[in-house]
Amino acid sequence: MLFNPSRDEARHFFIETWRKYRAQEVMTDLEKITASVLDRHPEYQPFLSPDYIDQDWPVEYGETNPFLHISMHLAIAEQLSIDQPFGIRDLHQQLVKAAGNEHDALHWMMEGLGEMLWQAQRYNLPPDPATYLSILRKKAGLPEA
Repeated sequence: MLFNPSRDEARHFFIETWRKYRAQEVMTDLEKITASVLDRHPEYQPFLSPDYIDQDWPVEYGETNPFLHISMHLAIAEQLSIDQPFGIRDLHQQLVKAAGNEHDALHWMMEGLGEMLWQAQRYNLPPDPATYLSILRKKAGLPEA
């Protein structure tokens, strides 16, 4: 299920993970990582309820989709754990230095990931890791590779 979950399956996973975390139940490694991200985002915790499974957060309203935000944190955590695209770990460290803290650096990475995905969708192309890394280098104030 978690390799290609539907929107509802992913949301149920986040909601159940948060419930287990708060109840201090045994969790899988992925649930532990997810709970750590959720814990750092108290502004999204009220949405971790079945009441929000069908909620939409249209971009034009200027609100962040909490489930998308958490999903992007998890995607970046995976990228860092396996250093894919290659060099992302080193670039992450440069972003932490430039941002002054880990969490802001991760949010810069999310912006870069989102921009790369938007470009791929806009031009009907596959996501380009080189574009992603280039965006992140600019955010870190580094020269192009």
